[in-house]
This record gives sequence, C-alpha cells and structure tokens, in this order.
Amino acid sequence: MPDEIRTVHYDAGLQVEAYRFVGVKQKFPPHFHDYYVIGFIEGGQRYLECRQREYIINPGDIIIFNPRDVHTCEQVDGLALDYRCINIESHRMVEIAREITGRSYLPAFTQTVLCQSEFAPSLKELHAMICEGESDFIKEEQFFLLMGQLIQEYTDVSVCGTYEERAGFQDVCDYMETNFAGAISLDNLSDMAGLSKYHFIRSFTRERGISPYSYLETVRIGHAKKMLEQGTPPADTALLTGFSDQSHFSNFFKRFIGLTPRQYMRIFMNDRRKEHALPTKGAKDI
Repeated sequence: MPDEIRTVHYDAGLQVEAYRFVGVKQKFPPHFHDYYVIGFIEGGQRYLECRQREYIINPGDIIIFNPRDVHTCEQVDGLALDYRCINIESHRMVEIAREITGRSYLPAFTQTVLCQSEFAPSLKELHAMICEGESDFIKEEQFFLLMGQLIQEYTDVSVCGTYEERAGFQDVCDYMETNFAGAISLDNLSDMAGLSKYHFIRSFTRERGISPYSYLETVRIGHAKKMLEQGTPPADTALLTGFSDQSHFSNFFKRFIGLTPRQYMRIFMNDRRKEHALPTKGAKDI
C-alpha cells in the first residue's frame, strides 16, 4: 500500500537488524523466525497469538520472540501499526549471552509481551541510533545495557545450556527443513510420525502451534527471502524453494511479507548501491 513504510537497517558493529513497519494493516498468518525478535509498539493496537497464548498489544509494549516461536497477529482497532524491532541471529545471541553472563548459551525468554515496559524508551532510543548510523560507542553501551537487563529479568540465567525447541515431531520438522525444495506429501509426513493424516495434522498443529503445511511454507519463504536478497529472479526462486509455480509463490510471499517477490528483490538491489556509497548504513524495504 502507498502509505506503508517498511524498512530495515543493518548495523555491522552490533551485528543486528533494525526493522520498522509504519502504516501496516496487514494480517500476518502463523509463522516463525530463525532469529530472536525484540520489538515495541509505537502506535496502533494488535491482537497477537504466540506459543498458544493470546494478547492485545498496545503502544508502550515490548514483544520478544525466541527463535521458532510461532506467532500470528492482526489489527483490532482499525488503526495502522507503527512497530519497530531489532532482530538478532542465534549465533550473535550466544556471543551476547557470553558477554553478559560469562557463559555461551542461547537464552530462552519466558515472556512474550512486556506490557508498558520501562525498557521501551531505551529500546526506541537504541533503534533510532541504529537507523541513524550512530558511530559513537554510546550505541554499543546502550545495546549491552538493554540486553543485560532483558536477559537478567526475563530469562533463567541460572540455567546454562542451549535454547531447546519442543521435541515433538522434531524428525518431521527436520525432514521438511532438509527437503523443502522437493515434493513433500502428507503421506510422507504422517507415515514418518506413525499417525493417520487426520491425527497427524491435529497433533502437529497442537504441538507446534502451526499446521504442517504452514510450517513447510514458512521454511520455504525463509529460504526464498535469502535467494531474492542475493538477486535470484523470482521465477528461479520459486523453482528452487519447492513452490508449485511462480503464481503460487508470489501469492504466498505477498501474504507473509506484504510485498511481491520482485518488489522485495528490487529493494535489496537498490540497497546494495546505497551501501556501496554509505557502507555503515543501509536501508531497505521489507
């Protein structure tokens, strides 16, 4: 939509991304990310479901998603969303945890929504510094102070280990993530689980919070985004990620991302030219 703004800035020093959605009214279907998301609501109100719990999120709330936390959201007040977040890859979070706690592990955040959080102003300030290309170490200081507070207060720092996903149907999930580009059938998956198709669908959805097909399509979209970012044409991307045809791929991609694959690819291509001119700061529509 013409009134929407969707941008992302990558900070090479912090090794994180700062996303912003402005004017977004789109409903996002159940999906997950392979990275941590720490976001806050600047404007608008949304219904959020995550880890089989329901929330109404409002301005001033902070949202935290662990990797693979299945979530969905939609507007409830008729107002467009103004949302900003910082995305942190798992390998980077291990480094952050080691810096803060002295141990290398993946923290598991226990709360999805921090209502009217006292940390929201700090997160907003940090997000602005990333987007504006702040070069002084005040940005890094703010980052580690904020992450230290969140890890200390909203994870069990006494546990030294790795963040573990729910074990149910892990073999099925591993199979889909390895073979996403090929033809995967419900027969394959239900046989692997040792259940009838009906009971497999119901059990998988109850355990994972997302249907088997939506899980597979989310994996495919994740790989497709990476290919488009590298300039792979949408038609080739559709073929390489297992979609039945380009039309199906385009429709599903737009439903999840809010842009067509070609629009998404062009923005990343434009951003490469910007990064060549300004290597410390880049912006691209998502």
